[in-house]
Amino acid sequence: MPKYFTFEKSAPITTIAFNRPERRNCLDDRVVLELERLVLDVRDDKETRALIVTGSGNSFCAGADVSVTKGVEDPRERARVTKERIGGVPRLIGRLVEAIAHLDCITIAAINGYAIGGGWSIALGFDFCIAVPEAEFWVPEVDMGVPYRGAPAQLLAARMGPWRAREAILECRRYTAKELLAMGLINRIVSREELMTAANALAQSLAKKPPAAIASSKRDINAFFFGPRLF
Repeated sequence: MPKYFTFEKSAPITTIAFNRPERRNCLDDRVVLELERLVLDVRDDKETRALIVTGSGNSFCAGADVSVTKGVEDPRERARVTKERIGGVPRLIGRLVEAIAHLDCITIAAINGYAIGGGWSIALGFDFCIAVPEAEFWVPEVDMGVPYRGAPAQLLAARMGPWRAREAILECRRYTAKELLAMGLINRIVSREELMTAANALAQSLAKKPPAAIASSKRDINAFFFGPRLF
C-alpha cells in the first residue's frame, strides 16, 4: 500500500492523489520515488487507459519540503541547508516527469490548489491540466537562495518559452489559474466541486479512443517539444 498517496483503479481510469495534506503534499526523495513507482505500475497495467493525479486538501503539491530550513535566519546558511537536504529532489523529479510524459495512456493533472516548485514541474509533464480558480503556481527557489535548475527548469522553459520562463524562475512570479489559462498552460478551469467530475469525464472520453493512435500521437508531440527524450 502507498504511504504518501491514495491509489484507486476503476478501469479504464486510475486515480492517484497526494495524501499529505498536513504538509501541503510537499516533496522529499521518498515521496517522489513512491510516485515514480506508482506511475511505473500504471505503465505496466494494460487496463489503464487514463491516469488522473490530484492532491488532497488545498494543495496539489507544494514542492520540496523546506521545513528543514525552519529557524535558519541567515540566507546563505538557509541556502546551504536547503541544498544539502533536498538537493537531490530536482533530479528525481526530472526522472518522474519523464516517466509520466512517456506513458502511453492519457494523463490528466487535476490541480486542486497550490502547485509550487517541483509540484508545478510535475504538473507540466501531463497531457492535460484542469485547475480550480483558486489554484496558484510559482517557483520560489531563487528567493530561497537556491537555483531552480536541471530537468524541472528545462521543462518549465520548454512549456513557457524563454521569456516567460525567466519571469517565472528569476522573478519567482506567482501565477493564477486564469493567467495560465490565457497563456495556454492549462486546459480549463472548473470549480472545486466539479474538478474530479470534469477530470473523470475527460478521461472517460479519451479512454474510448484507439490506444495505439493515442500513444503514437503523444510520442510525436513530445518529440516536437522536447526531442526524443525529455531529459
